[in-house]
Amino acid sequence: MKGLLEKTVKKLESMVPEYSRVGESVFFENSQFPWSEKLEANWKVIREELDQVLEYAEDLPNFQDISPRQHRIANDNRWKTFFFCAFGFRAQKNCDRCPETWKLLKDIPGLKVAFFSILAPGKHIPEHRGKHKGLIRYHLALKVPEPKEACRIRIADQMAYWEEGKSLIFDDTYYHEVWNDTEDYRVVLFLDIARPLRFPLSFVNGLVCTLIALSPVVQVAKGNHQSWEKQFDAILK
Repeated sequence: MKGLLEKTVKKLESMVPEYSRVGESVFFENSQFPWSEKLEANWKVIREELDQVLEYAEDLPNFQDISPRQHRIANDNRWKTFFFCAFGFRAQKNCDRCPETWKLLKDIPGLKVAFFSILAPGKHIPEHRGKHKGLIRYHLALKVPEPKEACRIRIADQMAYWEEGKSLIFDDTYYHEVWNDTEDYRVVLFLDIARPLRFPLSFVNGLVCTLIALSPVVQVAKGNHQSWEKQFDAILK
């Protein structure tokens, strides 16, 4: 299945510019994803639930603890995660812990992945790229320490800075790199959304996402998250 998935993803990537309903670019506008306006309007509600989560920041799983394939870019304890869902798997207890956030997320069209992405002070994520152009990356900035020049993301040859309560929408198949050279946590609501495509590529993209959901990578991540949940429940008791 791995070989079929890789071939399909590669073919899809070459066809996206012709079939994409939102064009082909590094960055995208909020108007192309109307649901982003509701998230921005409610960002303080999400931030309040995040603040409760951050009380247990040290106990949250590192990205590579959930998804071992991330080890190249996440090999320390400075990139924490708090997952809501990923390719059909719902972290129900986390959703219950942040009910207002999940209420805002659950009806977003094409939602594939959602989690709080928490970067500790001094964290650098080296240059990397996503492999599937059928997804769009979305960040809602929830906690951005100053100075902004020290907390930044480079995508292709463009530098961007998060602003609390604002969206950053981009194509993560362009090489990108992240720095948090501040003394506080940087947190975004991190989403992967199925790229709006015209038929028949929309059908192919749906098939690819189904194959990803069934892949060992996602199944391992699901098992790791369930193991962490048990440990976290014990801490909370």
